[in-house]
Amino acid sequence: MTEQTPIEDLISGAAQDAGGWLGSLPVAQLATGADGTIVRWNRAAQELLGYAPPQIVGHHIADLLHPGADRSLGRALWETAVTGRGVMGTVTAWHQDGHPLELEIWACPVPDRRHGASAVLVFAADAHAARRIRGSSAVWDGLFARSPVGIAILDTQLRFLQVNPALEAMNGLPESAHIGRRLAQLLPEVNAEDMEDAMRQVLATGEPVLDRRRTGRTPADPSRERVWSCSYVRVEDPGGRPIGVIASLLDITEQQRDHSEAEAGRRRLALLSEASARIGASLELERTAQELAELAVPQLADAATVDVLDTLARGDEPGPGLAGGVALRRLGKAPLTGSAVIGILAPLGRTLTFPTAAPYTQALAARRPFLIAHLDEQAVAAAARHTAKPAQLLPVGVHSFMMAPLIARDLVLGVATFYRTSPVGPFGPDDITLAGELAARAAISIDNARLYHREHETAVILQRSMLPQHITPPPGIEVAHRYLPAGDVNEIGGDWYDVLRLPGGKAALLIGDVMGHGIAAAAVMGRLSASVRALARLDLAPEALMHQLEATLDDLADPMIATFLYAVIDPASGHCRITRAGHPPPATVTPDGTVRLLDLPPGTPLGVGGTVYSTTDLDLPPGSLLVMYTDGLVEARGSDIDVRLAELTRLLAEPPRSLDHLCDSLITHLVPASADDDIALLIARVGTYPHPPPPP
Repeated sequence: MTEQTPIEDLISGAAQDAGGWLGSLPVAQLATGADGTIVRWNRAAQELLGYAPPQIVGHHIADLLHPGADRSLGRALWETAVTGRGVMGTVTAWHQDGHPLELEIWACPVPDRRHGASAVLVFAADAHAARRIRGSSAVWDGLFARSPVGIAILDTQLRFLQVNPALEAMNGLPESAHIGRRLAQLLPEVNAEDMEDAMRQVLATGEPVLDRRRTGRTPADPSRERVWSCSYVRVEDPGGRPIGVIASLLDITEQQRDHSEAEAGRRRLALLSEASARIGASLELERTAQELAELAVPQLADAATVDVLDTLARGDEPGPGLAGGVALRRLGKAPLTGSAVIGILAPLGRTLTFPTAAPYTQALAARRPFLIAHLDEQAVAAAARHTAKPAQLLPVGVHSFMMAPLIARDLVLGVATFYRTSPVGPFGPDDITLAGELAARAAISIDNARLYHREHETAVILQRSMLPQHITPPPGIEVAHRYLPAGDVNEIGGDWYDVLRLPGGKAALLIGDVMGHGIAAAAVMGRLSASVRALARLDLAPEALMHQLEATLDDLADPMIATFLYAVIDPASGHCRITRAGHPPPATVTPDGTVRLLDLPPGTPLGVGGTVYSTTDLDLPPGSLLVMYTDGLVEARGSDIDVRLAELTRLLAEPPRSLDHLCDSLITHLVPASADDDIALLIARVGTYPHPPPPP
């Protein structure tokens, strides 16, 4: 047998686990020689980028980069890897079918025993999908960059994928030394086998393991035995399948000398780990605020409230400052029942106004926690000029009180307040630190929710503003239409429809869908819509109009693709000419109730290029319906498209009714919940004249 090179060894090992942290994502595995020439290219790489091995082996790795991208980044990443350091980065590659694809890459050097030089092993995955699975929100950015807790992400084979600076310092090794290796390989002088057993238990059962002790020595302090408290949480994909483990570590060596301090450290670690898993996943203000309150009780406090700026709760921007006082909306409260303290505090949903000199306002203005370690008669008397609330709290047992401002991206968003009644002592410095970290995580999630909803509203407004505001079809055609935005800002895109009058009493009915999401797709939709309106009135043949729209997309700085359906109808004769560019097929309903999906040449989407479009002619009996829609109406996660199309035709076959009623019925039955994608729907009844038809 021929001895394998280290490159082949590593590729063989990686191929045994195509899952791991990236779950069901295709993980491309390729290798280059020391000069950057691609020497290995696996099946997953072909699936991800479209190139077969004969097409790519022998080319320089930089040839994969998008022609319009800054190739210096890709070359810099490769050159860094080949010099002996593992690297991670994001580049824009060029897919074989001609579209850009953002990739996350992991590259590491591999000594080549045959040639005496360093080759490079590269793993790559779709960056958008990887970020969505891994969770690339600002919560994680802040957690990794600033948390004193050591954090690592491992795949299902317990290989390190990412570590934060705190863990690098604990282990005395850079992140590049961790990537792709197991704990037992990396730190043989700690009880790694026990830790890996705990992680395998988490992967198998889904139950977190908290406060498992890691002991031993690391390169950070090789002469001294240290102790770490470790917690492990399983990460799952949307289908509930395990895709990795998040490990968080706290060095508790010094705390071991004092049992009470050790207990506080474990409590803090567990609470922060739970906060990372629970707070902010919904991107909803109310839910995030309530999650923070519930997380704090009873582990940090006996009661807690979370108040957000009233302007933010109304959906507006946070505001210029706090010079004139502050108005806060109570969005979080715990416990909700069974506490004398909670009965005194304002209920959820109440707006509270505080003057400039009030402690609440001062805590926000100073941007630091406010603490009354011992709430007593003297403290109550000092606060009496601002509020009578402390005087009410003292009789029900509140003896310690603190507030932590909610601050994210240099914006003050609100405040979290904590009350202690149990005889465990007053809030201390460690409690203030913990409250501040919890508040910081919640604040980032609250601000993410603010930005999410602002972009969502902007995209919806832009989308709606570019749809036709007034449709006036020519005599002989009756139309009804609907537009339903997606529930997710990332899915709002470029769906549109229109009805245009053409010379000779004819009409153009059109519907399209830009293959993208968010504000950029909506803007491209507006450009295409304007182009169609201008071109259609020139009475161009459908095929010519399609090629003009191709040219419009070619003018864009960033390549875009759109599906499109264009029909020219003469209502007097019922003659119809339809051209399709990768769009779902339209349906017709004849007066006798016969429904059929039109079997038209599918064409390819606009923007692909090189397509010769064909037009289909048909005659529609007077009173027939032509039903045009975008894919959001008939596509749904977990549902077969043929089943959905059959349901569409069944609904269309029901007894005749008004077009508006039919539009509402289709959307109600086919999209009963929040839409996963934009939906545009256009229905036309052909050959209906309010007055006698014009003479031929």
